[in-house]
Amino acid sequence: MKTSFKKLWKIAILIGLALIITACGSNNANEGNDETSSGNTELNFPTASTTGTIYPLGAAMANIWNNEVDGIRVNAQGSNGGVENLNLLKEGEGQITFATAGIVWEAYNGERGFKDRAYEDVRVMAGLYYNPNQFVIREDSGVETVADLEGRRFAPGAIGSTPEVESSIILPAYGIAYPDGIKENFIGFTEAIDLMRNNQIDGALIQAGVPTAAVTEMTATAGGKLIGIEDEVRKSLIDEYPWYSDVTIPAGTYDNQDEDINTLGIKMLLLVDASLDDDQVYEMTQVFWDNLEQLEETHPIVEQIDINEATVDLSGIPLHEGAKRYYEEEDVLVEE
Repeated sequence: MKTSFKKLWKIAILIGLALIITACGSNNANEGNDETSSGNTELNFPTASTTGTIYPLGAAMANIWNNEVDGIRVNAQGSNGGVENLNLLKEGEGQITFATAGIVWEAYNGERGFKDRAYEDVRVMAGLYYNPNQFVIREDSGVETVADLEGRRFAPGAIGSTPEVESSIILPAYGIAYPDGIKENFIGFTEAIDLMRNNQIDGALIQAGVPTAAVTEMTATAGGKLIGIEDEVRKSLIDEYPWYSDVTIPAGTYDNQDEDINTLGIKMLLLVDASLDDDQVYEMTQVFWDNLEQLEETHPIVEQIDINEATVDLSGIPLHEGAKRYYEEEDVLVEE
């Protein structure tokens, strides 16, 4: 009996030691987990299509924030843009993103695609630049104006994207029922390039900063050309939707563009959820503006970003308190 008891006692001691070692090993394994040991806040950053303006800009911004702001880890990701981005923020699956002012207004006020589910906690970190609507038409399609798109094979944008929302507003202004008045292809920029190159669509709407890689590709390799939005249609839409602005794409911006193209543009906004820590958003805002020159290496559109315009044309969407504090200190806050 004594021998048996000693054996059991030794086994118990060994089991106890094993449990201690396992616990220590588990703690060591967790040291690489930002959420449990380093204290970093994970921020998902849905951007847009990889062939648009926003994706490379967002990736560069994430890299700068990760290097310059303590306590956060920003993960830039491709997305379908605008509506999807706001849905991700609203659902807590994203924390920072881009969207144009019109879509943000709809989300904030619970209109159109956000009816009965207003996103009242969306906040602006910065107003960036004006995003023009770029109608790209296959040159041999016979389409000369937006009105000619009725009954044609057209790519209005991926479902949930900014171009798709813009198509649903602009095409009806020409008397084209949406989407029934076109042979629609709900696809992103990359797929639209391929379909245009293969003569499978007559045109596409690209809503992104100028110059846009997708439009460059379409005009250089897919026989595409830009067409504008007529004066009377622009005026009518500006009167109805105050977030619109007149925008001119200068001649020579793209291949096969011999003259200026007049169209409608919307302010692109950098957004966060209201729940983000004020001090972190303050520091992220400061680091963004301090590194603007470095971001210019990413895309020419950055040259259009001006801190004096950062709080202008926000369509009534509130600034995040952290960002607001920064703009107050820099004396550039414009109360609308």
